[in-house]
Amino acid sequence: MSEQVRVSTAEGVCEVRLSRPEKRNAITLAMYQGLTAALAAAQADAGVRAVLLSGEGPGFCAGNDLNDFLGGPEVSGAHPVMGFLHALATFGKPLLAAVHGQTVGIGVTMLLHCDLIVAGRGTQFSMPFVSLGLVPEAASSLLLPQRLGPQRAAELLLLGQPFDAAAALSYGLINRIVEETQLAAEARALAQAVARQPPLALAATRRRLRPDPAATLARIDEEAATFGALLKGSEFKAAVSAFLARAKAR
Repeated sequence: MSEQVRVSTAEGVCEVRLSRPEKRNAITLAMYQGLTAALAAAQADAGVRAVLLSGEGPGFCAGNDLNDFLGGPEVSGAHPVMGFLHALATFGKPLLAAVHGQTVGIGVTMLLHCDLIVAGRGTQFSMPFVSLGLVPEAASSLLLPQRLGPQRAAELLLLGQPFDAAAALSYGLINRIVEETQLAAEARALAQAVARQPPLALAATRRRLRPDPAATLARIDEEAATFGALLKGSEFKAAVSAFLARAKAR
């Protein structure tokens, strides 16, 4: 498992932490493999009753590591990101997240597969896929309209503009806002409360709350095919060149 994905278990809760704070937890291919392995291990461990996703450092997740992603294999069913997305869509135990700071791209779309989400007050969300010449992933083109309604989903995905924790709460994307100093404690307490619930009733209720997994998996694969094609296109290359130039200037 990648050392940039840290796993700990206590009181029935497995916490899976992104640990690349110097890069704002931008996810590499190795980290995707680590996340997939962590979810598989949690699913197989009868002592784990819930999983909590979190991130170390100034932000939860800045999205994909572009340099690593561009240097990796073509997007296909065997790509590390696909293993993680399929693991999210089919995970059978309660999944929670504690988010803070900059939360971008897949840092946001993975939340659509979570049951409960706690956000720090200063969290800033954005999904700039179209601005990068790409399409959204993680079945967000299916799940976001279901969660927020088609008009709100269109606004967030087509424009890609940032929104804060208060907006995310009003949209129904997150469950609670807390002060950032209390985020870890509040999220762990919530996860432990879920983990103490009767397991059979909990699992049966969660299954009925989740969207159809077959439709979710199909949309993940459809989005990935388009995503992979657009990665080779001129719009994406121009957007990445501009992004890297701005980053170098900073």
